[in-house]
Amino acid sequence: MPGAGRAHLRPVADGEGNPLDFGLRDLVGASAQTLQRARGIRTVGQLLDWLPRTYLDPTRPTAFRDLPHGEDVVVVGTVRAATTHQMRNRRGRRLVVDVADDAGGTMQLTFFKPYGHQDRLRPGVRVVCSGQVGVWRDTLQLTHPDYATLSEGGEGGAQWLLDGLVPVYTATKGLSPIVHGQCLDLVFHQLDELPDPVPAQVRRQVGLPGLLEAYRLVHRPGTEADHRRGRWRLKFGEAFTVQAQLARVRRSSEAVPARPRVPAEQGLGQRLRDRLPFALTEGQEAVLAELLGDLAREVPMHRLLQGEVGSGKTVLALLAMLAVVDSGGQAALLAPTEVLAAQHHRSISQLLGPIAEAGLLGGLEEGTRLALLTGSQSAGERKQALLAAASGEAGIVVGTHALIQQHVQFAELGLVVVDEQHRFGVEQRDALRAKAPGGTSPHVLVMTATPIPRTVAMTVYGDMKISTLRELPGGRRPISSHVVDGRRPDWVRRTWQRVAEEVRGGGQVYVVCPRIGDPDDPDLPGSGTDGPGLPLGGEVGPGAPQGEDGADLLGLLEMPEGSAGPPGLHGVHQVARCLRELPATRDLRIEVLHGRMPAEAKDAVMQAFAAGRVEVLVSTTVIEVGVDVPDATTMVLLDADRFGISQLHQLRGRVGRGGRPGLALLVTQGDGVDPAAIERLEQVAATTDGFELARIDLESRREGDVLGASQSGGRSGLRFLRLARDEDLIVQAHEAAWRTVESDPELSRHPELADALTRLDATSAAFLERG
Repeated sequence: MPGAGRAHLRPVADGEGNPLDFGLRDLVGASAQTLQRARGIRTVGQLLDWLPRTYLDPTRPTAFRDLPHGEDVVVVGTVRAATTHQMRNRRGRRLVVDVADDAGGTMQLTFFKPYGHQDRLRPGVRVVCSGQVGVWRDTLQLTHPDYATLSEGGEGGAQWLLDGLVPVYTATKGLSPIVHGQCLDLVFHQLDELPDPVPAQVRRQVGLPGLLEAYRLVHRPGTEADHRRGRWRLKFGEAFTVQAQLARVRRSSEAVPARPRVPAEQGLGQRLRDRLPFALTEGQEAVLAELLGDLAREVPMHRLLQGEVGSGKTVLALLAMLAVVDSGGQAALLAPTEVLAAQHHRSISQLLGPIAEAGLLGGLEEGTRLALLTGSQSAGERKQALLAAASGEAGIVVGTHALIQQHVQFAELGLVVVDEQHRFGVEQRDALRAKAPGGTSPHVLVMTATPIPRTVAMTVYGDMKISTLRELPGGRRPISSHVVDGRRPDWVRRTWQRVAEEVRGGGQVYVVCPRIGDPDDPDLPGSGTDGPGLPLGGEVGPGAPQGEDGADLLGLLEMPEGSAGPPGLHGVHQVARCLRELPATRDLRIEVLHGRMPAEAKDAVMQAFAAGRVEVLVSTTVIEVGVDVPDATTMVLLDADRFGISQLHQLRGRVGRGGRPGLALLVTQGDGVDPAAIERLEQVAATTDGFELARIDLESRREGDVLGASQSGGRSGLRFLRLARDEDLIVQAHEAAWRTVESDPELSRHPELADALTRLDATSAAFLERG
């Protein structure tokens, strides 16, 4: 380790000027290489951001006799004796040091290369040691431990272990806790101050310490209150920076004007409302007023519409699109998949009827036209759709991301509706702006059926205004969900019997698989008797249940290498073949649907299912969003323990949409299922409240998973915030950050904040710039 004198600090890469970007090599010597190799830590900021996982109280030390064997520990004691012994079986000597704790316990420190240790480890010296606890001849032992001596002057650089709480970090190979602590001491010794992105006025209002003080409080706390105060400050700083970036994104999106879009008093929107077989709910009316209010402004709408599956978001989006068409503009509806795009095209056509048939026999003269544009259309279909969009003939264009390609032109694009969580990055938004007339920006509406907790909405969608639909339209029936234990053969058998009963009663069934597989994958065990390869309990071997072809019904096959999805999970092709042979289901009309099918084939299957010509649809999660078949009453989710809470809730929302009760059967894999996964399934089965499930989901997931941001230990993503627990803090930081940006849009008076925003890496910028 280098001495405690001031070192010449050299920033890594482009870190000129900010001490957080200074490299560690000149500060901590050889330990810098260990930190980089083991933890990817290269800079001062990365070292300071690696926070302790817990703290030990030196006033309540663990007695030597209670130390866990085989674990890495840090201990403090007094040297009682130090003796050297000639080794019997090889040349050399070893040093054995007896150390006592304050409770009267002893342990030995053993050094097989004693040189240099004898002079330091003299009787009466206080010593702090780190190493792995072992036992030799019934005596606790640390072999060749790392250590530092403690004297009144703090010799050895480990006095921090006795001055307050002792920080405990995740163990790092090749770096002892003592050396880690010495590295931090050297870093703190070099730092006089740190640029603070939280302005001094905000710090005074909220009662925050400065950034450098916060790091000291976390890494060198005297009390519990110290490190809690330091962590709160670091969380606030992170939330403040994120919110400031979102505020700037909002200002940027509003800087390009939009054309106001006001619906005609007795225009197409009213024509649609007259055709609807239902009245809008009170909640729908309130949200529609928000949408129409946004469209009437010269500032582009930038709104997120969230609501439960079946809450009526699509009707509201369609009314907003018709308001734009009324004003002479066009609307584009972007769907994440071709299946969903085709579904939207069909359902909108049915809802609009003659309104979308302008110029056709029986069509509304003052109506509009509807076009579909996807990547896999035939050349003729695509040309026709492109012409309809470019000429303005089509007031509403439905499609996939093919819509934002450069050669796609609109006569007057006024509104973009993005369905299901497919939010745009800044490049895509610019591409859409280029399609709007005269340098204006289109209005943007994003819809999602996955309820979003408040903290996630503020942190990820904070640059958008948010509307929420909580009530379901009249006629929607609740969905009953049950967990089917794959280890219970009678439960599995009953699952497929219930599928047949639902079809006989006039219903239709989804069977959802986690993987596609390949058409030539071998059959699942037991195709022909009780269930497609579901664990049915008992032992494989003589006496096990046998199928008509003699195959047993137990266990899961290992799928061939290279097949889609992880091996060991049910595949669409295999399950469909098994259901066609299973006595309970073999007389049913069964088809498959997955993302690798040609667009025409997918569309044909969905149309057949919607028309009732297919009774059981074996599918991947391609049907997760937007697919609307009123007679679909039941869903069987195979390997349900492999799905997340939000996805399970989203999937089961596909059933019970036609006024009949819905049923979701969540079938587990069988043996070896993670108990946490079973608990997750039980939580889904216990409630249909998507907002409650979203809260549970957030509590069980890492923030990196929620945000899609890297959590690799670098300065990106969320390092300190916990969205499930820090709501009050995030709200406070949101208000302070937005006030700061509103009062100083260019941040000319806040250069430290401006620098922090430019330092956001590509991953952070990606999720912040979406929307």
